[in-house]
Amino acid sequence: MTTGYILIAAILILGGVIATAGDRIGTRVGKARLSLFKLRPKNTAVVVTIFSGVLTAATTLAILFLADEGLRKGVFELEDIQKDLRQKREQLKVAEEQKSQVEAERNQANQELETTKKEKFTAQQDLAQTQTKLQRTQNQYQKAIAELQSVYNQRKALQIAVTKLEAERRRLYVEAQKAIAERDREIAKRQTAIEQRDQELSNRQQAIEQRDQKISQLDKLIQNRNLEIIEREKVIAKRESLLKELEKQQDYLEQEVARLEKYYQSYRDLRLGKLALVRGQVIAAAVVRVNQSTTAQQVIVQLLQEANRNASIELAEPGTAANTQLLRVTPDRVEQLIKQISDGREYVVRIFSAGNYVRGEKQIEFFADTARNVLVFSEGEVLATTTADSKTMTSYQLRQRLDLLISASQFRARNAGIVEGVQIDGTFIRFVALLRQFQQPVDIKAVAAEDTYTAGPLRVRLVAIQNGKVVLST
Repeated sequence: MTTGYILIAAILILGGVIATAGDRIGTRVGKARLSLFKLRPKNTAVVVTIFSGVLTAATTLAILFLADEGLRKGVFELEDIQKDLRQKREQLKVAEEQKSQVEAERNQANQELETTKKEKFTAQQDLAQTQTKLQRTQNQYQKAIAELQSVYNQRKALQIAVTKLEAERRRLYVEAQKAIAERDREIAKRQTAIEQRDQELSNRQQAIEQRDQKISQLDKLIQNRNLEIIEREKVIAKRESLLKELEKQQDYLEQEVARLEKYYQSYRDLRLGKLALVRGQVIAAAVVRVNQSTTAQQVIVQLLQEANRNASIELAEPGTAANTQLLRVTPDRVEQLIKQISDGREYVVRIFSAGNYVRGEKQIEFFADTARNVLVFSEGEVLATTTADSKTMTSYQLRQRLDLLISASQFRARNAGIVEGVQIDGTFIRFVALLRQFQQPVDIKAVAAEDTYTAGPLRVRLVAIQNGKVVLST
């Protein structure tokens, strides 16, 4: 009895431990959203829980089979026992039939005996025969009685065996029913726990889906904002590019203003009769192409002589003869210029004044510049672009806009290395007057009037475009 209690307690404890472990494993699998055999995380948690239930049932049956040999035999040998029982019952039925036959024969023998007794009085002559027959009948009767007793003993033994088998079967049946009921209760508990876990997982899945929807909405909102930010950055980049271009133009205009101020100062000096040459003033320039060093030397010497002559004319006092040698020329500087132009290509060579000089100077410094005479701007190439609306702009504003366009063209020409300045092709004043007649905004472009090389000059033609068509040109 104590062993049974211990067995039941061990089964309950083991079932609780396995159920707890299965629940913990299912919970962790659900939280970790693991996937087995390419199943969804929810189905994976259900498979783990079912496996823990099957393990609990298997462990319970294993403990019962190991602890109770009768239960093990009853479960696995019940069919053999029932088969043996059916055979015993058939043997008992045969024995009963034989008993009935023997009893019938005994009854027949009794009847014959009675007949014989009745006939004894009537047929004494058959007495011996009858006695012999009676003796034989008695012998048969004794034999039948013995056989009947043997069959009865076998029947009794079979009944005892059947009773024992029935008792054993009932015991096994009761134990199996108890085990099945216990298993059904455990399965029902596990099923309830599984349904509760499924409900929790479903609620969590709904919460996760709602959160994913919110995250998706936030992602879309972020993408839209990013697109807006990108558009704004593009607008800002365009504005910054325009601002940089305006800053460049402003720097150029400031340089032009400084240059004009310098020219104005030089002009004042000239008015006062003081300044004859300004720093950076071109004294002499020429486009040359030489192939031999001797020819290059002749060209450089001639250009320096021309520069010296021009400087002498500028620096000579009124009424005095021009100084024959003002430029400070050294063989090294001549050799350097010869090396720069001796490759057989066409160059523009310019001689500049290295400083500001007044009349009466006896000697001046200079510097030379050589540049390849290449094609810089092709005919029709756009140099600068602006817009104008004579309907909303005054004549001064329109002229100022055109001056800014010309200044931008000069800035591009200077950066491209063109030696000579910019010349407007056509009549500028007539272009402004005709432009005033248009009452709609037009695009104004400054384009190269012809192929322009480094030696220059750059001839610029102003073109007014409206709806993609040229409506006015200088």
